[in-house]
Amino acid sequence: MKLRLHLFEFEDQPWFPAVIRAGMMDYLRFMITRLHTYRPIAPLLAEGLRRTDQTNVLELCAGAGGGAEDVLLTLQKLGLAEACITLTDLYPQPEAWAHIRRQTGGAIGFAPASVNALQVPAELPGFRAVFSAFHHFRPAMAEALLRDAVLAGRGVGVFEGAGKHWLELLLACTVMPVALLLITPFIRPFRLSRLVFTYLLPLIPLFTIWDGMISILRMYPPDTLLALARRADPEERYVWQAGKKRHSWGPEVTYLVGWPK
Repeated sequence: MKLRLHLFEFEDQPWFPAVIRAGMMDYLRFMITRLHTYRPIAPLLAEGLRRTDQTNVLELCAGAGGGAEDVLLTLQKLGLAEACITLTDLYPQPEAWAHIRRQTGGAIGFAPASVNALQVPAELPGFRAVFSAFHHFRPAMAEALLRDAVLAGRGVGVFEGAGKHWLELLLACTVMPVALLLITPFIRPFRLSRLVFTYLLPLIPLFTIWDGMISILRMYPPDTLLALARRADPEERYVWQAGKKRHSWGPEVTYLVGWPK
Protein backbone atom coordinates (compact mmCIF):
# COMPACT_ATOMS: atom_id res chain seq x y z
CA MET A 1 0.00 0.00 0.00
CA LYS A 2 1.73 3.20 -1.20
CA LEU A 3 -1.10 5.57 -0.26
CA ARG A 4 -0.41 7.79 2.75
CA LEU A 5 -3.25 9.74 4.35
CA HIS A 6 -2.50 11.97 7.33
CA LEU A 7 -5.95 11.71 8.89
CA PHE A 8 -7.11 12.69 12.37
CA GLU A 9 -5.71 10.72 15.31
CA PHE A 10 -7.05 11.36 18.81
CA GLU A 11 -3.74 10.55 20.51
CA ASP A 12 -2.09 13.52 18.79
CA GLN A 13 -4.41 16.09 20.35
CA PRO A 14 -3.12 18.00 23.39
CA TRP A 15 -6.67 18.16 24.80
CA PHE A 16 -7.10 14.37 24.69
CA PRO A 17 -7.69 13.02 28.24
CA ALA A 18 -4.46 11.71 29.75
CA VAL A 19 -6.23 8.79 31.42
CA ILE A 20 -7.54 7.50 28.07
CA ARG A 21 -4.18 8.03 26.36
CA ALA A 22 -2.45 6.09 29.16
CA GLY A 23 -4.91 3.20 28.77
CA MET A 24 -4.32 3.06 25.02
CA MET A 25 -0.55 3.15 25.49
CA ASP A 26 -0.69 0.39 28.13
CA TYR A 27 -2.56 -1.87 25.72
CA LEU A 28 -0.06 -1.22 22.91
CA ARG A 29 2.87 -1.82 25.24
CA PHE A 30 1.42 -5.16 26.33
CA MET A 31 0.70 -6.33 22.79
CA ILE A 32 4.01 -5.17 21.28
CA THR A 33 5.91 -6.92 24.08
CA ARG A 34 3.94 -10.17 24.00
CA LEU A 35 4.01 -10.44 20.20
CA HIS A 36 7.76 -9.61 20.10
CA THR A 37 6.93 -7.06 17.41
CA TYR A 38 10.39 -5.53 17.10
CA ARG A 39 12.63 -8.58 17.38
CA PRO A 40 13.25 -8.72 13.61
CA ILE A 41 14.96 -5.30 13.60
CA ALA A 42 17.12 -5.89 16.70
CA PRO A 43 20.17 -6.85 14.57
CA LEU A 44 19.87 -3.51 12.72
CA LEU A 45 19.70 -1.65 16.01
CA ALA A 46 22.66 -3.63 17.35
CA GLU A 47 24.67 -2.72 14.25
CA GLY A 48 23.77 0.94 14.73
CA LEU A 49 24.94 0.85 18.35
CA ARG A 50 28.24 -0.76 17.39
CA ARG A 51 28.90 1.63 14.50
CA THR A 52 28.28 4.67 16.72
CA ASP A 53 30.14 3.27 19.77
CA GLN A 54 27.00 3.47 21.88
CA THR A 55 25.45 1.18 24.47
CA ASN A 56 22.37 3.34 25.13
CA VAL A 57 19.24 3.48 22.99
CA LEU A 58 17.49 6.84 23.42
CA GLU A 59 13.87 6.03 22.66
CA LEU A 60 11.89 9.06 21.48
CA CYS A 61 8.07 9.20 21.48
CA ALA A 62 8.15 6.15 23.75
CA GLY A 63 4.51 6.21 24.84
CA ALA A 64 4.18 3.56 27.55
CA GLY A 65 7.47 1.92 26.51
CA GLY A 66 5.96 -0.82 24.38
CA GLY A 67 8.52 -3.40 23.29
CA ALA A 68 11.44 -1.84 25.15
CA GLU A 69 11.93 -4.87 27.41
CA ASP A 70 11.86 -7.28 24.49
CA VAL A 71 14.25 -5.12 22.43
CA LEU A 72 16.68 -4.90 25.37
CA LEU A 73 16.63 -8.67 25.91
CA THR A 74 17.24 -9.32 22.21
CA LEU A 75 20.14 -6.83 22.10
CA GLN A 76 21.72 -8.60 25.06
CA LYS A 77 21.33 -11.95 23.30
CA LEU A 78 23.11 -10.44 20.29
CA GLY A 79 26.18 -9.81 22.44
CA LEU A 80 25.50 -6.27 23.71
CA ALA A 81 25.57 -7.14 27.41
CA GLU A 82 25.89 -3.48 28.45
CA ALA A 83 22.93 -2.30 26.36
CA CYS A 84 20.42 -0.02 28.06
CA ILE A 85 17.42 2.07 27.00
CA THR A 86 16.26 5.54 28.07
CA LEU A 87 12.55 6.28 27.48
CA THR A 88 11.41 9.80 26.58
CA ASP A 89 8.20 11.35 25.31
CA LEU A 90 6.49 14.68 24.78
CA TYR A 91 3.86 13.34 27.21
CA PRO A 92 5.91 11.38 29.79
CA GLN A 93 4.34 8.37 31.51
CA PRO A 94 6.51 7.97 34.63
CA GLU A 95 4.15 5.46 36.30
CA ALA A 96 4.33 2.98 33.42
CA TRP A 97 8.04 3.66 32.93
CA ALA A 98 8.85 3.15 36.61
CA HIS A 99 7.22 -0.29 36.35
CA ILE A 100 9.49 -1.15 33.39
CA ARG A 101 12.55 0.17 35.24
CA ARG A 102 11.77 -2.12 38.18
CA GLN A 103 11.17 -5.09 35.87
CA THR A 104 14.57 -4.62 34.21
CA GLY A 105 16.63 -3.76 37.27
CA GLY A 106 17.29 -0.24 35.97
CA ALA A 107 18.55 -1.28 32.52
CA ILE A 108 15.60 0.65 31.10
CA GLY A 109 15.42 4.13 32.56
CA PHE A 110 13.59 7.29 31.61
CA ALA A 111 13.74 11.07 31.41
CA PRO A 112 10.85 12.42 33.54
CA ALA A 113 10.63 15.79 31.75
CA SER A 114 8.89 16.31 28.42
CA VAL A 115 11.22 15.73 25.44
CA ASN A 116 10.52 17.10 21.97
CA ALA A 117 11.78 14.60 19.40
CA LEU A 118 12.49 17.45 16.97
CA GLN A 119 14.78 19.22 19.45
CA VAL A 120 16.40 16.57 21.62
CA PRO A 121 18.47 18.07 24.48
CA ALA A 122 22.21 17.58 24.06
CA GLU A 123 22.44 16.04 27.54
CA LEU A 124 20.46 13.01 26.33
CA PRO A 125 23.01 10.86 24.46
CA GLY A 126 22.52 7.56 22.68
CA PHE A 127 21.34 6.01 19.43
CA ARG A 128 17.97 7.61 18.80
CA ALA A 129 15.08 5.24 18.08
CA VAL A 130 11.40 5.80 17.36
CA PHE A 131 9.09 2.79 17.67
CA SER A 132 5.49 2.87 16.40
CA ALA A 133 5.38 6.67 16.37
CA PHE A 134 7.08 8.10 13.26
CA HIS A 135 3.75 8.12 11.41
CA HIS A 136 2.52 10.83 13.80
CA PHE A 137 4.78 13.35 12.06
CA ARG A 138 3.86 15.11 8.82
CA PRO A 139 6.67 15.05 6.22
CA ALA A 140 8.24 18.38 7.23
CA MET A 141 8.32 17.39 10.90
CA ALA A 142 9.52 13.85 10.10
CA GLU A 143 12.38 15.36 8.12
CA ALA A 144 13.12 17.74 11.01
CA LEU A 145 13.35 14.80 13.44
CA LEU A 146 15.93 13.11 11.23
CA ARG A 147 17.80 16.38 10.63
CA ASP A 148 18.08 16.99 14.38
CA ALA A 149 19.83 13.63 14.74
CA VAL A 150 22.13 14.37 11.79
CA LEU A 151 23.11 17.79 13.14
CA ALA A 152 23.86 16.21 16.52
CA GLY A 153 25.86 13.41 14.89
CA ARG A 154 23.66 10.75 16.48
CA GLY A 155 22.64 7.45 14.96
CA VAL A 156 18.91 7.22 14.37
CA GLY A 157 16.35 4.55 13.54
CA VAL A 158 12.59 4.66 13.01
CA PHE A 159 10.57 1.46 13.20
CA GLU A 160 6.89 0.79 12.55
CA GLY A 161 5.39 -2.52 13.63
CA ALA A 162 3.47 -3.12 10.41
CA GLY A 163 4.09 -3.58 6.72
CA LYS A 164 1.29 -1.23 5.61
CA HIS A 165 -1.10 -3.72 4.00
CA TRP A 166 -4.88 -3.68 3.58
CA LEU A 167 -5.09 -6.88 5.64
CA GLU A 168 -3.61 -5.01 8.60
CA LEU A 169 -6.46 -2.49 8.40
CA LEU A 170 -8.95 -5.35 8.54
CA LEU A 171 -7.20 -6.87 11.56
CA ALA A 172 -7.18 -3.49 13.32
CA CYS A 173 -10.97 -3.26 13.25
CA THR A 174 -11.74 -6.95 13.92
CA VAL A 175 -9.03 -8.72 15.94
CA MET A 176 -7.79 -5.69 17.90
CA PRO A 177 -11.04 -4.97 19.80
CA VAL A 178 -11.46 -8.62 20.79
CA ALA A 179 -7.83 -8.84 21.97
CA LEU A 180 -8.18 -5.63 23.96
CA LEU A 181 -11.26 -6.86 25.80
CA LEU A 182 -9.60 -10.18 26.62
CA ILE A 183 -6.20 -8.98 27.84
CA THR A 184 -7.05 -5.76 29.72
CA PRO A 185 -7.35 -7.46 33.17
CA PHE A 186 -3.80 -8.82 32.79
CA ILE A 187 -2.05 -5.52 31.94
CA ARG A 188 0.30 -4.19 34.61
CA PRO A 189 0.63 -1.90 36.43
CA PHE A 190 -3.04 -2.24 37.40
CA ARG A 191 -5.25 0.81 36.88
CA LEU A 192 -8.92 0.91 37.91
CA SER A 193 -9.47 3.62 35.29
CA ARG A 194 -8.38 1.17 32.58
CA LEU A 195 -11.17 -1.23 33.54
CA VAL A 196 -13.75 1.56 33.76
CA PHE A 197 -12.92 3.01 30.35
CA THR A 198 -12.68 -0.42 28.72
CA TYR A 199 -15.78 -2.23 30.02
CA LEU A 200 -18.18 0.34 31.54
CA LEU A 201 -17.51 3.22 29.17
CA PRO A 202 -15.50 1.66 26.28
CA LEU A 203 -13.57 4.75 25.22
CA ILE A 204 -10.17 3.02 25.24
CA PRO A 205 -11.25 0.31 22.73
CA LEU A 206 -13.02 2.79 20.45
CA PHE A 207 -10.15 5.27 20.31
CA THR A 208 -7.56 2.47 20.00
CA ILE A 209 -9.35 0.95 17.00
CA TRP A 210 -9.66 4.33 15.26
CA ASP A 211 -6.09 5.44 15.94
CA GLY A 212 -4.75 1.99 15.01
CA MET A 213 -6.38 2.12 11.58
CA ILE A 214 -5.28 5.71 10.97
CA SER A 215 -1.72 4.83 12.04
CA ILE A 216 -1.49 2.29 9.21
CA LEU A 217 -2.79 4.81 6.67
CA ARG A 218 -0.26 7.38 7.92
CA MET A 219 2.78 5.10 7.71
CA TYR A 220 5.63 6.01 5.36
CA PRO A 221 6.74 3.25 2.95
CA PRO A 222 10.50 2.55 2.74
CA ASP A 223 11.15 4.62 -0.41
CA THR A 224 9.52 7.66 1.20
CA LEU A 225 11.54 7.13 4.37
CA LEU A 226 14.74 7.17 2.31
CA ALA A 227 13.64 10.35 0.53
CA LEU A 228 13.02 12.05 3.90
CA ALA A 229 16.44 10.93 5.14
CA ARG A 230 18.23 12.29 2.08
CA ARG A 231 16.52 15.66 2.43
CA ALA A 232 17.50 15.71 6.11
CA ASP A 233 21.11 14.86 5.17
CA PRO A 234 21.84 16.91 2.01
CA GLU A 235 25.60 16.67 2.53
CA GLU A 236 25.35 12.86 2.54
CA ARG A 237 27.21 12.47 5.79
CA TYR A 238 25.19 9.40 6.79
CA VAL A 239 24.69 5.84 5.63
CA TRP A 240 20.94 5.14 5.30
CA GLN A 241 19.02 1.88 4.96
CA ALA A 242 15.26 1.39 4.65
CA GLY A 243 13.07 -1.62 4.06
CA LYS A 244 10.95 -4.26 5.76
CA LYS A 245 11.84 -7.17 8.02
CA ARG A 246 9.45 -10.10 8.31
CA HIS A 247 8.65 -12.20 11.37
CA SER A 248 8.88 -15.96 10.95
CA TRP A 249 5.10 -16.08 11.55
CA GLY A 250 4.18 -13.46 8.94
CA PRO A 251 3.95 -9.81 10.10
CA GLU A 252 6.44 -7.19 8.92
CA VAL A 253 8.30 -4.27 10.46
CA THR A 254 9.03 -1.20 8.32
CA TYR A 255 12.31 0.54 9.16
CA LEU A 256 14.79 3.31 8.41
CA VAL A 257 18.24 3.41 10.06
CA GLY A 258 21.13 5.82 9.63
CA TRP A 259 24.52 6.56 11.18
CA PRO A 260 27.51 8.78 10.34
CA LYS A 261 29.81 7.47 7.63
